[in-house]
Amino acid sequence: MIPNPILIFTDGASKGNPGSGGWGAIVASDDSVQEFGGREDHTTNNRMELSAAINALSKIPNSKFQILLYSDSSYVVNGITKWVHGWKKNGWQTATKKPVENQDLWEQLSGLAEGRSIEWKRIAGHADTPANTRADEIASAFADGESPQLFSGSQSEYKIDLSIIGVQSGGRRQSPYAYVSLVDGKIETHQTWGECERRVKGKTARYKKVFSKEEEDRVIADFKK
Repeated sequence: MIPNPILIFTDGASKGNPGSGGWGAIVASDDSVQEFGGREDHTTNNRMELSAAINALSKIPNSKFQILLYSDSSYVVNGITKWVHGWKKNGWQTATKKPVENQDLWEQLSGLAEGRSIEWKRIAGHADTPANTRADEIASAFADGESPQLFSGSQSEYKIDLSIIGVQSGGRRQSPYAYVSLVDGKIETHQTWGECERRVKGKTARYKKVFSKEEEDRVIADFKK
C-alpha cells in the first residue's frame, strides 16, 4: 500500500531586510501533524523562506515518501525547480557571473531534495490557505522574539484545515461554500476566508473550510462535541 503524500507548509518572515527573522513549517503525514519554527537575529526574508523548507525536509528521513511542499515564496519554488540546476553548472554563479546569494542554504536545500519525490507548489500568501496562514503566524512570532506553542499530535486533534482547494471531477476547482470557526465556545460561519481569518488570528481557535451545506452541518456538529 502506497502511503498518502506528506504535506508540508512553509513560510519565513523578517522584521527588516536584514533584521530579526523567523521561519515556520507544518509537516502532516497520514496520522500526525507537527509544527516547527526557529529564529535568527540578523537575517533576510529569503533566508528564512529557505530555512523553513530545509528544516521541514530534514524532519523526513525516509526518502521513499512522496512529498507535497507548499510555499508562498516564488524565490524558493522557482529556485529549486529551475534556477539551481544552472547555478550548479556555472559553479554557483548566476547567468551574469555573479555569486549566487544564499549559496549555503541553496546547497543544503538541493542536497535534501536530491533523490526525493517532491512536488514544489507555489501558493498565494495571506490568501485562502489556513495552513499557510498558520506557518506565517509561527514565523512572525519567532521573528518578534516570541516562543509560540507548537502543535505535535494526531491529525484528528489538529485544529487547522490542511486542505488547499476543493476539486470536482475533471479537475475543476470548486469554490468554498463557507468557513466555520470556533472561538471561545462560540461557532460562526463566514462567507470568505478574510472574515474567518480576522476572527481566529492570534486566538485559540478551530476553523475549517467547507464545500457544501451538508459539510457545514457536519463541521458544526463536530465543533459542538
